Amino acid sequence: MKKRKVIIRSIAFFLFLILLNLASYYWFFRIDFTADKNFTLSKATIDILKNLKENITITAYFSEDLPTQLIKSKNDFKDLLIEYKNYSKGKVSFNFINPNENEAQEGLAQTEGIKPVMVNVSERDQVQQLRAYRGASLKVNTQKEAIPMIQPGESAEYALTTAMKKLTNKKKPRVAFLQGHGEYPSSALAQVVQQISVSDSIEDYTITDTAEIPSFYKALIIVDPKDSIPPAHFRKIENYLNNGGNILLAYSNLYGDLNQPFLQAMPETGMGSWLSKLGINLKGEYTVDVQCRRVVKQEQMGTLVFRFPYYPIIKKFADHPATKGIEAVFFPFLNSISITQKNTAVKITPLAYSSSKSGLVKPPFVIDFNKKWSDSDFNKGPQIAEVALEGIIAGKGNSKMIVFANGKFAINTEPGQEELNADNVNIVSNAIDWLTDDTGLIELRTKAVTYRALNPVEDSTKEIIKYLNVFLPILIILIAGFSRRYQNSKKRRRLMQITY
Repeated sequence: MKKRKVIIRSIAFFLFLILLNLASYYWFFRIDFTADKNFTLSKATIDILKNLKENITITAYFSEDLPTQLIKSKNDFKDLLIEYKNYSKGKVSFNFINPNENEAQEGLAQTEGIKPVMVNVSERDQVQQLRAYRGASLKVNTQKEAIPMIQPGESAEYALTTAMKKLTNKKKPRVAFLQGHGEYPSSALAQVVQQISVSDSIEDYTITDTAEIPSFYKALIIVDPKDSIPPAHFRKIENYLNNGGNILLAYSNLYGDLNQPFLQAMPETGMGSWLSKLGINLKGEYTVDVQCRRVVKQEQMGTLVFRFPYYPIIKKFADHPATKGIEAVFFPFLNSISITQKNTAVKITPLAYSSSKSGLVKPPFVIDFNKKWSDSDFNKGPQIAEVALEGIIAGKGNSKMIVFANGKFAINTEPGQEELNADNVNIVSNAIDWLTDDTGLIELRTKAVTYRALNPVEDSTKEIIKYLNVFLPILIILIAGFSRRYQNSKKRRRLMQITY
């Protein structure tokens, strides 16, 4: 009877596992404990998948016999594709191809834009190099988009969703980079343009005397004008705002060059005066911050690496769509903004601040690279680095603006900035998305963890932690030993008292 119950329970348990397996094929459930929800599809991705009008075919090109960490990236990518297929209700289909299988498959992968990388593979106590492929190609009708490489350890969701949006986004908003006053062109912001071109059409634009700024531009981007701007051009900019246009301005009236230690104010372009009419005042002083970047400087005696307070790391951001998910932005020679509310029809929101241990240095002066900084140099409190304006900024039409107190933080053509910190790019892309009312990719763009610096610790605290690391384990062992000895002694005494 007892044996029969065991058999029945075993059969019931296996039937339950089979049913659970079948259910999981149609309904998937996952608990994601990662800080940035790396294994949970973002709302932007789900919305795109649910609203697909056309079928998308994804061909994943992955080599076999890869090292362990690369096999994991392949399995993660496959799981991601399964979720895309389920959310799209079958509009997304996929297959995997091994390009190393034969020359024809390898040629196909390279034709699709998937490039191999050399990886080391251990086999029979020997290390060999393998031409490894780990990319994907998306196809909608006759249109194609390639993801040349799926990086191990990173979520492929952003690359996959942006590629999908490129293929399905039929009409992109037009965004212009203003030219004609010494501004940086769009080509100088290569990483920013690469991101926003997924959803926006990018071009350069020069103001003419005979025409207004076209209202079909959803946003006008002005990056670091250096030459004088005529009053007539400011009137055209105000007319553009009156017609519902939106502006991103990255500007400082201060010079900043690590190779030119004499720092001073720039000649007046008219931009500072125009901003002050809107209630945005550039203080004209350099922000210095305890929370700052290290810089590398070549000297005759060799290479110097040191913390440079003139390069603040901004880590305090407002709860706003334009700064959502941003963790740390590096600003070289940052100015500072003060706000004067002159128009109640305009909402002005500070978006980014330096740390509480910040100071201001008034130009002109020569940088002292050997300066011994003290607490008295950082006693001005948080300084505003970015603001947002929305409402009736000029004329009678509603519009939006974002102003950065620096013009070079997102430039790829500046020496030492060929490859930017990820959030220096993300914060500009987020701002443009907010200005053009296309905030879907903001959550997805900043999903991956990009910056996790340790909080500053006082020297006295460091000493305490050091001695705790040395003596606390010893103390714990001694306490455990004495406790164990006491318990054993107590047990012996109890046994000795037992009478037979």
